[in-house]
Amino acid sequence: MITSEEIKRRLWDGANELRGSMDASRYKDYMLGLMFYKFLSDKTLAAFKMLITKDEITESALIANYYQSMAASGPQLESILQSTLGYYVLPQHLYQTWINDINQGHFEVQKVIDSLNHFERSIANSKDADDFKHLFSNSTLDLTDTALGSNLHERSKNIKALILLFADLDMVALQKGDVLGDAYEYLIGQFAMESGKKAGEFYTPRQVSEVMAQIAAKTSNIRSIYDPTVGSGSLLLTVRKHLTKEVQQSLTYYGQEKNTATYNLARMNLLLHEVKPHKMTIRNGDTLTHDWPEDPQHPSEGVQFDAVVMNPPYSVKNWNRAGLKVSDPRFELAGVLPPDSKGDFAFLLHGLFHLGQTGTMAIVLPHGILFRGAAEGEIRKRLLEKNYIDTVIGLPSNLFTNTGIPVVILVLKKNRHIADPVLIIDASNTFIKVGKQNVLQEKDIAKIVDTYVSRQEQAGYSHLAHRQEIIANDYNLNIPRYIESIDNDIAHDVEGHLLGGIPQQNLEQLTVIHTTTPDLLQAALAPVRPQYFVLNTTINELSDKILNDSRIIEQSAQLAQQTQAYIDQYWAQIIAINDPEQIHPLMESMLDDIKILLTKFNHIDIYDGYQIIAEIWQNALLHDSEIIAATDFYTAGRSRIPNMVAKGSGTKKRVEQDGFISSLMPSELIASELFADDLAHIDHNKQQIQALDGELADLIESAKVEDSIEYEALYESLKKNEDDEPLDGFDNKKLKEELKNRAKDSESYALLKKVDRLINQKSTLSKQIKADEHALKQAVQERILHLTDQEIDTLMYKKWFGNTIALLGELIEKPIKAELKTLQMLNERYQDTLTSIDNEIEQLEAELQAMMQELVVTQ
Repeated sequence: MITSEEIKRRLWDGANELRGSMDASRYKDYMLGLMFYKFLSDKTLAAFKMLITKDEITESALIANYYQSMAASGPQLESILQSTLGYYVLPQHLYQTWINDINQGHFEVQKVIDSLNHFERSIANSKDADDFKHLFSNSTLDLTDTALGSNLHERSKNIKALILLFADLDMVALQKGDVLGDAYEYLIGQFAMESGKKAGEFYTPRQVSEVMAQIAAKTSNIRSIYDPTVGSGSLLLTVRKHLTKEVQQSLTYYGQEKNTATYNLARMNLLLHEVKPHKMTIRNGDTLTHDWPEDPQHPSEGVQFDAVVMNPPYSVKNWNRAGLKVSDPRFELAGVLPPDSKGDFAFLLHGLFHLGQTGTMAIVLPHGILFRGAAEGEIRKRLLEKNYIDTVIGLPSNLFTNTGIPVVILVLKKNRHIADPVLIIDASNTFIKVGKQNVLQEKDIAKIVDTYVSRQEQAGYSHLAHRQEIIANDYNLNIPRYIESIDNDIAHDVEGHLLGGIPQQNLEQLTVIHTTTPDLLQAALAPVRPQYFVLNTTINELSDKILNDSRIIEQSAQLAQQTQAYIDQYWAQIIAINDPEQIHPLMESMLDDIKILLTKFNHIDIYDGYQIIAEIWQNALLHDSEIIAATDFYTAGRSRIPNMVAKGSGTKKRVEQDGFISSLMPSELIASELFADDLAHIDHNKQQIQALDGELADLIESAKVEDSIEYEALYESLKKNEDDEPLDGFDNKKLKEELKNRAKDSESYALLKKVDRLINQKSTLSKQIKADEHALKQAVQERILHLTDQEIDTLMYKKWFGNTIALLGELIEKPIKAELKTLQMLNERYQDTLTSIDNEIEQLEAELQAMMQELVVTQ
């Protein structure tokens, strides 16, 4: 079985290899377009198979049967397929037919063009025509483009290679469990990262989508969702992912996109994610110029949606080329048009106009919309007076590939009580750096969403701004006006510097130690005068006492016990997975429960624990659970797959099989757990080689020292460069010659013989290690097939949860160690008083004078 992670890796590697110098934002249209056509072909064949048989049948036999049936009753079969799928692909236009042409050596690019054109014609009169119309138009998929190759031969070669990239993928099977959709989304994201500034046209970074989607998904009774700047459709689909299956089945999707190629991408993306054609309405158009969707019965209201999500282009200039007036129903609320130089509020007001009375809107915009004045200030004031702004979320800068500016997510609702405060969240400092980009971790996303749901205030992170406070700030929502950054630097104390001693007020800031082991801290401090103390022990000794105190040990034991019960509970559920659709709900449940577990323990950062479990899923469980769902846990544990490795480079680059690997377990883990003695023997021999290398290195260095016995004996045997300078190695041929020319009873001969012996020993050990490693590799590959259930349990537990209890246990020690580090800093800060520094200066001056008097001047 091929997993979604393996598909993603293979397709992206293939894309990089095939696109050459073509711009990523352009190449994506070809790759994703042909991938989608393969999906349409596979769906057509799957629908045809359901009509003729329920038995297993080879693909070649199915295609032959399809040709025959179409020849015998074409119009009737076309009608059945059209009504079943909303489209169909004729046998001669199937993706599989292209592959067959390639294999038989008579492939023509024109046949691909003809196939795409025929599909356009075949759906022209379908009720679902709008969902498929112009998907493969020349503006999106121009197979005559010289960017694909400067001549027909080159274009044919490159298109064939791209077609073959998807040849063995069963798109229908992969659509189950959203494997295909996830792969498609992954490719869109990868192309976005490669596209730089152009990425903003079609992609919202996953972590930003997640925050917006999870917030929008909290809307109750959600039945419809709208993205007026839909891009590739990722925001709509991310919201969908966080809804129950029942809600997903009844959900309707609306979106509008100005860029035609991106509009096509969105339609393909939704269809690949199993969104039914009649449930999606995606339109190619300019959202600001032409209000859509419109309600003919209520032209001044527009169609209302339960959720609106948007990532519009930022600060669009000259957005009002259509000459819209403030009388446009979308802008009446504001009483003024947004400035022509910045279209941010124009997009916001459009989305708000289409938001239902009980719905939720989430939009990401540049930070300036919080505080810019003039018309934008007036619009912001109107929105706040109506109390439509529910939440402001400040995000880090440099999250997007197309801009480095900081952005904010605004959450808007129409059914807020007039006295409800605006929640302001400052998440601008919670991120990690990945390459050149800042990235929100899973724990950062979870903390934002949890804070949104609980609406709790947290110093330095979140604040509830009430109406009077906002008015006092003249309707300016700039986050620093409401949330003051926490300064972790401890202020210096003048008296402490002058007279020494750690101030009492600084010690009171060690809240975790004061709460957990106050007596140990008190015993470690000696007063030097009122309100000032010195340590009467070392920090290391105090750390040992606190971390090994029975209260800390008891708390760690309780956490370990509860973590073990938590793991045992989910272990049973994970190994019992038998449906891909169980995977994501199980992951969400496991992540929610770790937060509940950790809230029982004081001073633990529950989101650090959340991240530990999230990474277990990302690094192992998502992949492994797919395999388990396709078969069963113990069968998967005893399954192995070919180990395909890349060899060679350039034109000689190829992929070959190098034995087998387990479907689930790393070979290194099997070896360490079940072949420990063999590994120890190999490791011992490697250590012997290191020792031999050390002896040889010493002899080489000695041989480079003139006038030494080693120089006289060994210098001529050293390898030399072109300038006859000695290198760090012996020349075996010269070594043998030197041995022949030296007297056997000489010291030089003995040294040469020693080198020869060391080299031979190293060679023998190297051969032995190579043979032992090969034998171990063979043994591991064979053992995979014969693992017992108990062995599989042990190995997989170690892979998934081997260090989880220890990692979560460290969360108890983490804040204590941080405060001990602060205590050490305070101790060092106030150790040297002004008096002691003056005394040291006086002593140094005296020593200098004494030295000067001892100086004797000679002529």
